[in-house]
Formats: sequence, C-alpha cells, structure tokens
Amino acid sequence: CFRLNGVSADLLCWSTVVDMNLRQYCSTQLESGSRDIPSLSPMELDTVELMPKTDTKLYSQRWVMLLIFSFCSTSNAMMWLQYGIISNVFMRFYSVDSMAIDWLSMIYMLTYVPLIVPGMWLMDSRGLREAVLIGAAFNCLGAWIRLGGVEPDLFPVAFFGQFVCSVAMVFILGVPPRLASLWFGEREVSTACSIGVLGNQLGIAIGFLVPPILVPNVEDMDELAGHIRVMFYITAGVATLLFILVVIVFQERPDIPPTQAQAAARLIPAENYSYTASILCLLRNRPFILLIISYGLNVGCFYAVSTLLNRMIIEHYPGEEVNAGRIGLTIVIAGMVGSLICGIWLDKTKTYKQTTLAVYVMSLVGMVVYAFTLNLGHLWVVFITAGALGFFMTGYLPLGFEFAVELTYPESEGTSSGLLNCSAQVFGIIFTICQGKIIDQFGTLAGNLFLCVFLLVGTIITGLIKSDLRRQRANQLAKTAVST
Repeated sequence: CFRLNGVSADLLCWSTVVDMNLRQYCSTQLESGSRDIPSLSPMELDTVELMPKTDTKLYSQRWVMLLIFSFCSTSNAMMWLQYGIISNVFMRFYSVDSMAIDWLSMIYMLTYVPLIVPGMWLMDSRGLREAVLIGAAFNCLGAWIRLGGVEPDLFPVAFFGQFVCSVAMVFILGVPPRLASLWFGEREVSTACSIGVLGNQLGIAIGFLVPPILVPNVEDMDELAGHIRVMFYITAGVATLLFILVVIVFQERPDIPPTQAQAAARLIPAENYSYTASILCLLRNRPFILLIISYGLNVGCFYAVSTLLNRMIIEHYPGEEVNAGRIGLTIVIAGMVGSLICGIWLDKTKTYKQTTLAVYVMSLVGMVVYAFTLNLGHLWVVFITAGALGFFMTGYLPLGFEFAVELTYPESEGTSSGLLNCSAQVFGIIFTICQGKIIDQFGTLAGNLFLCVFLLVGTIITGLIKSDLRRQRANQLAKTAVST
C-alpha cells in the first residue's frame, strides 16, 4: 500500500467507490422497504474488499464545542421572541399595531429564505468554525443595535437590530447535524444533534419566560424604557461573551474522524465536489423532498404558535401576560425533554422513519387537543395541553435533521439541514400571517384548526417517505470490512 499526501491509496479508492455507489441513488429510486438498515448490494460487497481499517477517535473536547454552540443558539433564539411574548407592551411603547410586532419575529423567517444558499455555501466551503464565528458576530452586533433602539420613536432601529440577529440565525440554525457528524461517534450522533437543537429551544424558553418578568406592563414610559434597557443590556452582554468564546475556543473538527462514515466523507476529493450539483442531487432525492415538505409544515406550525401565543392567551385570559410566558416556557421545556428522548432513542434503535412518523402523529393529536381546550377558562388545562403539544412538536426537530442526514449521505449535513430550515421559515411566515388574520376574524379555535389541517397533510406525507438510510449503510460497510 503506497501513500498519496499522507493518505493511503486504497482508502482513497474505497471512499471514491462508496461515494459513487451512494450518489447513484440520486438518479435511481431504490426500494428499501420499511426496515431501517437495508442489506448490502453486490457492488457494496465488492467494495468491502477495498476497505482498509481506518482509525477513529472520540475527543473529550467535542462536548465543549457542542456546549459553546448550543449557548450561541440559545442567545439567538432568545432574541427572536423577546418582542412577541409581550407584544401588547411593545405595541404601546412604539405606538405600532400587532402586525408590526409580529414582523419582529417573522423577520427571522423572512431573512433565512434568501440567505440560506450563501449560508450553506459558506459552511461547506469555509467550514463549520467560520460559519459559527460569523453567526456569533452578527448575533452580538444585532443585540447592541437593538439596545440603541429603546426609544418610542426608534422602532426602525429596533427592527434593524432584529434583522441583524436574524442574519445570525442563517449561520446557526443548521449547525447541529453538521457538528454532530464531525465530532461525535455513531452511537451518540443523534443525541448530540438533539442537544444542539435543545440549545435553540432553551433560548426560546428564556424568551418566553424572562421578558414578562423583566418588563412589567407599567404606565410610565420612562420607567418602561428602563426595564427594556435592562433586559437588552443582559442580552447584549451574553452575546458578546459568547462571541469571544467562539473566537478563542471553537474548533473546526477533530484531527482523527469519529466514525468510518466521516472518514470516508473526508477523503472524497475536493475537486469532485460541486455545490450546485450537490443541491441538484438533493432536489432529485424524492424521500428527501417529501421530508422537506413535511418538516416545513410541522416546524412552520410551531413558529406560528410561538409567535402568536401571547395574542391567543390574552384573548381568553386578559392580563395574564406572565402566564402566557410561562405557558410558552412549558411548551419549550417539554419540547427539550422530547428532543433529548428522541435523540437517545434514535441512537439506540436507528428507527428513523417509524419514530418520525409516530412523533408527527402525536404532534397532530396534541394540536387538536390544545385547540379545543384553550377556551375552557382553566389556565392549568392550557399548561397541560400546551406541554403535551411542545413535547412532540419540538421533539420532532432533531428527528427531521437526523432523518435528512441519513437520506442524503454523503452530501453535506449543512446543506440538507439548510433546505429543511428554509422550508420551515417559508411555512412559518405563511402560517403566522394566515393564522393571525384568522384569529382576528374568527377567533383562536379557527386559527388553531387551520394549523391542524396542515399537520394532517404533513403526517400523510411523512408516511410516504421511504426509509433509505445511507449513512447507516456506509457504517455497515466499514464494520463488514473490519470483520472480513
């Protein structure tokens, strides 16, 4: 065995053959049934003979990378809902209508759509560290700009600051599956992805809980401005600290890959990779296209519920701004538990299709129950039903990411997650605007049933996705080679 630039030629040969074998799925639809790990094809069995034993290693600092990123995601998500959860307070402070405040949340979704393509390109071409660094920088800058807009006549400044924070989300939201694949082992990759998503959910939880506490609905405008400044100073200080940590500590990837699949992906020659061809390949992948649609419908519903939660609660329970935040917190904390449980379950069972479908069905059931119990007049009932909804709807997030990585390997995890998130932002904008208008015209029940219809459609689409687990196939090839 001779070596080329420090890489064994037989390993290069094997990685190229595996890559070619997997990429041919882009032009042919293989019937793999409902089982999660399909059997090896004759071509793959021949490939095993070329496969050498490749060293893999798990580094303890992988948890540091995950923790730093998770807190960056927390900081960004926290700022998403700081305006919306106390929308009545900011409507009075800035003398604007409810739609203007809703756009302070929806700008996150709108910005993501045109910027996701350059965002995915940057992560693929320049690497994970640079993407996270840019995201942390925009997050820090936007936080300070928002602080400069705390005056009744400076709503445009506040909106611009929120726009800058939304640019940061482009470089943050799709990181979890990429970071998990680069740093974590086969038996922990789904759990790591779930923890990365959990960071975002923690930020949403803080965004629900803290603003109603720090910014009470007082009559004096100067006192109100002081409360808002305190909240934004804390937000900006945290964002600045996290940016410094990313600059000093965050690394691109470990020296030795954590899995055989990652080792193979590293050895695909850079000149063989085309970003445009990669996206076109993904868009010809029928199971992935179905997942893009179903993921967008589910997460878009979650975005709409999160953005309009204050309006829905206040309509039935006037003066309960603090409890509206607590209900939002309940949704997200339950979702964080759901995300973690789903990630651990996937690592143990690899039942991607079955778990995704089951959680989707329960999201639909949870939304129906929430819709019909919101107006019963008992806040404790709303806490329970909202928590159940959050457990499944938020628990779906890492499932979608990890299922996408399996369906699209060896394409970049950043590209697949970016397309999923783009779909979620588009549906999130549509659902938020439409549900808001339906609530204004017909009430909260009609608005929530509107979302239930699309969750039903998403459930049906999820049932049509064929389980074609390519990353599992690559790891199976490696294990077969070691045993022969």
